[in-house]
Amino acid sequence: MLHELLTSNRTRATPFTSRVEACGVQAYTVYNHMLLPAVFRGLEEDYWHLCEAVQLWDVSCQRQVEITGQDSQKLVQLMTPRDISQTDVGQCLYAPLCDENGYMINDPILIKHSQNHWWLSIADTDVLLWAKGLATGFGFDVRIHEPDIWPLAVQGPKAEELCVRVFGEEISNIGFFRGKWMKYGAASFFIARSGWSKQGGFEIYLNEFSLGEKLWDDFFEKGKDLDVGPGCPNLIERIESGLLSFGADATYETTPFECGLEQYVSLEADIESLSINALRKQKPKTRLVGLVVNEKIELADRSVLDEKDVIGEITANTWSPRYSVYLVYARCDANRILALTELNLKSTKGLVKARITDIPFNFVTLGLSNQS
Repeated sequence: MLHELLTSNRTRATPFTSRVEACGVQAYTVYNHMLLPAVFRGLEEDYWHLCEAVQLWDVSCQRQVEITGQDSQKLVQLMTPRDISQTDVGQCLYAPLCDENGYMINDPILIKHSQNHWWLSIADTDVLLWAKGLATGFGFDVRIHEPDIWPLAVQGPKAEELCVRVFGEEISNIGFFRGKWMKYGAASFFIARSGWSKQGGFEIYLNEFSLGEKLWDDFFEKGKDLDVGPGCPNLIERIESGLLSFGADATYETTPFECGLEQYVSLEADIESLSINALRKQKPKTRLVGLVVNEKIELADRSVLDEKDVIGEITANTWSPRYSVYLVYARCDANRILALTELNLKSTKGLVKARITDIPFNFVTLGLSNQS
């Protein structure tokens, strides 16, 4: 059954909404109280276009929690168990935010503009409220708010060529997970080499609502021969690439260790972090694993079984047209899975075997060939 999404001021439009509508968006979801396009041509067609050409993504819902003031870095460090002390100005850091028990609150990209000026480019939870509570409780001298910033992602193998045409050759000098302020007419935008795909690209942090339509049109005009088109975060591409989605693969009930994010926890660092002591003591109860089924299936439910018992739950799944396998993320009992190489999934035709592997998937090790 199809359902209509009724929008209001609580589900805010963006500077690009009119252009997204004109491009024929088929569905939206709500993310950080904003509209996020979900499908244009179709899931698989959007996937191939992303992997072969270049897309514009309206990801204005990727809100910024801006923290300024003399205790800014102290507050950001308190929120994450990742050591941020060596972060350069203009650097972007992927960092889990965790509470006093080590459980995750969000997994944003931290952007350092100065020691006293940070952006937390957040996933879908109300980090702003948590940050304000911590600042009040710890008596930090900071100002916390959500600035008028609307990110536009340019993703795909032709993204750099398109961005050079719009912003000039200097954009090619931006390193991975680095950003800089660049001119666009009389305006200046922060632009980072980042994005929620592994196809390459940039995120433009638009700070002037009135320039949204002009910027969108400029990309389309200068990218005609590059087959530029509209797009959005793609389920197939993100699972193939091993990217996590907060609220699905990671939740308030999981620690970074239970999501495969241990490399972003600085257990040995001397840092003032709200969660670090709890994380030093905790033993993971669950483990997020990848599962591979060598046929296209229709799931009957989201349960994961060993020989007889349910020991886990599917958090994300898709058919991979590139590798002709069914890919699954599953959260499983950490102890029950230790000695296993296979698990069972419930399909509409009965139980099917699935190989256990790590995330991200290593398709070479799995012996899977690229079908493109």
